[in-house]
Formats: sequence, structure tokens, C-alpha cells
Amino acid sequence: MSTTSLQSLPPPPCAEPAFGPAPRRATRQVLVGGVAVGGQAPIVVQSMTNTDTADVAATTKQVAQLWRAGSELVRVTVNTPEAAAAVPRIVEKLAMMGVEVPIIGDFHYNGHQLLANEPACAEALAKYRINPGNVGFGKKRDTQFAQLIEFAIQYNKPVRIGANWGSLDQALAAQLMDENHARAEPWDAARVLREALIRSALDSADRAVALGLHADRIVLSAKVSGVQELIAVYRELATRGDYALHLGLTEAGIGSKGIVASSAALAVLLQEGIGDTIRISLTPEPGASRTQEVIVAQELLQTMGLRAFTPMVTACPGCGRTTSEFFQELAKVVQTHVREKMPEWKITHPGAENLTLAVMGCVVNGPGESRHANIGISLPGTGEAPSAPVFIDGEKAKTLRGENIAQEFVAMIDAYVDEKYAAR
Repeated sequence: MSTTSLQSLPPPPCAEPAFGPAPRRATRQVLVGGVAVGGQAPIVVQSMTNTDTADVAATTKQVAQLWRAGSELVRVTVNTPEAAAAVPRIVEKLAMMGVEVPIIGDFHYNGHQLLANEPACAEALAKYRINPGNVGFGKKRDTQFAQLIEFAIQYNKPVRIGANWGSLDQALAAQLMDENHARAEPWDAARVLREALIRSALDSADRAVALGLHADRIVLSAKVSGVQELIAVYRELATRGDYALHLGLTEAGIGSKGIVASSAALAVLLQEGIGDTIRISLTPEPGASRTQEVIVAQELLQTMGLRAFTPMVTACPGCGRTTSEFFQELAKVVQTHVREKMPEWKITHPGAENLTLAVMGCVVNGPGESRHANIGISLPGTGEAPSAPVFIDGEKAKTLRGENIAQEFVAMIDAYVDEKYAAR
């Protein structure tokens, strides 16, 4: 039997595989109301309201909720004269509340008319979103697209040109189908559809540049609702231009389906260095907060190591050794506490978002996992001694017992944040 140790083995002949996400693909940087999108700026989280924009109070409230949850850009529907007239009032009320988040106007069909009739709306918005598939039809399409671009130039606003396979430019699709029929080896229908989506975005961007809009004022997106289709579209889009890219799986769905589908698609692209801003397009559960889509986007970026937003909690999944629900309750208390404190800590304790926490349920992995976190607690499993050692930066700091373990552990977290991250 060979006694050669692993340490003495020569390195493998092939290069060691890369670990972690690929370097960000170089794109143009776009400023959206002071928020940098693209280039090497951090990947930006955005969301969209689902209120009637004409309802100033409801929309202002929801924008503020999304901003407090961590949305760095918020899009609102601008579909009627009443909605357009409401936008400046919403922006004004948000400023009075201290909510400093750029508002994006989402236009379909009649955006050129709304911006012409409500110049205050055109001025108040930080960016315009244009869908080239329904900006207009027939001969009017080019004219109305040009009008929207002219408003962007006039008011010095960036534009997202957002193609969507649910509202694809039918004239372009028909043209590409005809070209495909003439190929010696025709593509399948799915590939033609992807090409139509990509061309819709890129050709529209080129036309906007020809009209006078600088390329560093353009963000592109090409959304579909299938995971593999989205990955294929954005891989191709990324190779054919250097525009900043907005990622999102459109109509992702409700609950776990929407979360899983969005995460599966976006994680692949982000791992490859593709994407500058993201949205998780979840259908909210009945009565659920709209802010869930923001939390999912943040957690996706944070778990991939691309950004940090709030302290992350490693928690035991539970097994036959953990028949008590206390570790589940404590994990929820801790996660809720740090997320609620983060808006304050962001200002008073910069860096606290990098804190790592662990709430473990028994002696098997509890002490080990707790030592890997900045602060970790190993709770007693079924039949174990009723004590809970707490580890701080790898060292056992204290053992908690009794009825107030949750309150004492949260207090230790707050004390650690005060000591390590307080602004000097």
C-alpha cells in the first residue's frame, strides 16, 4: 500500500477550476437618479409597485415599504393621464418622508402622449421603461418610439428598452420567420423566437442612439418566463453589445415556484458575470407584502457572495434530535430582528450587513457551525443538557440557560454590533 500523503502529491496537470462567480462582464455604466447601474458598480436591486399609481397615498406608502426593505430602484405603472399626473406628487411626498429612491416610469402604448401632456411627470421620473413590442403599431411605431427617446434626451433621462416575449414585435418576428424559411438549415421555432427578442432589444437601442440618446443612457432587458430560455437569451445578448443589462424572469409565479424559478435562472447568469440590475417578479401570496420580492433578490445576491445587505442566519433544518420547535422560533426571531435593525445599522453601524449568525439545534453540528459564524448558538437537542453555549468569533463566550435565552442572545448580537461596527 502506498504511503504517499496527499500533501506530497504533485498538482494536477490541468489548471485549478475557478471558485466563485466569474468577473463581472464589462458594460456601460448608467446613472439612474444617482444610482449607478452597470460597469463595475454593485448589482442593483429593484422592484415594482402593484398599486394604482393614480392613488397617491397607496403608491407612496408601497414605494416607501419597498425602499425600506432595500429596493434601490422602484418602478411604477404610468398608464393613464391620472397616473402621470400623480407621479410628481408621489415623488414630492417621498422626498418629504426622507425616502430617496429613484422612480422609474413603466410605459406601454401611450407613453409618448402621457409625457407630452404631463411634463412634470417627465421631469420627476428618474428613468423611462419602453417596451419596443407595444410602443406603437404599424407606421406609428417608429414615430412614437422616436418621441419617447426625444423626451428622454430633452429631460436627460436614461431609458430601459425592455423586450418581452409576451408582447414581441410581431413585424420583426414575421421578418425573422421569413428569413428562417430561406435558410439551408432552418432554425427551430424557439431559436427564432429568442433571436426576435434579442434583435428587438438591440435594434431598438441602436435606433435610440441614432436618434441622439447616448449609449450610456440605455439599459436593456429581454424577458421570458422559462428558465432555460432566459439563460440562452441573456448569454447571447451579453455577447452582442456592451449595454447595461437588467435581469428578471417575467411572470415567475407565486410562492416557492416563483422564488425557485427566478433564482435558478438568475443565479446561472450572475455566476457567469452577466447582469447589472435584477428584479424578482413574484406574484404575491394573498395578503402578503410586496417586499418579499426585494428580500429574495437581496438573499440571492448575498448567498452568491455578490453583495451584502443584512446579517445572514445559518439555521439548523431540524431532525429527530430536535423535536422542540424552539430553535425554529429563535432563528425566526433573530432573522426578523436583524432585518428590522438593518435600516438603522446601515447608517449608524456600517458593515453590520456582513455579520454572520448561526442558530443550531443540537450537539451534532451545533458547536462547529456556531464557531464558523461571528455569533452562534448551539441549542440543546432532545435529551441533551438544557444549556446553550454561545460562540463569538470562534470562541465559547457564554452559556445561556432558562426562559430568556432568545432575549439574551439577541442582546448579545446587539452588543457585538455596537462593539464591532459603531461609526467612529
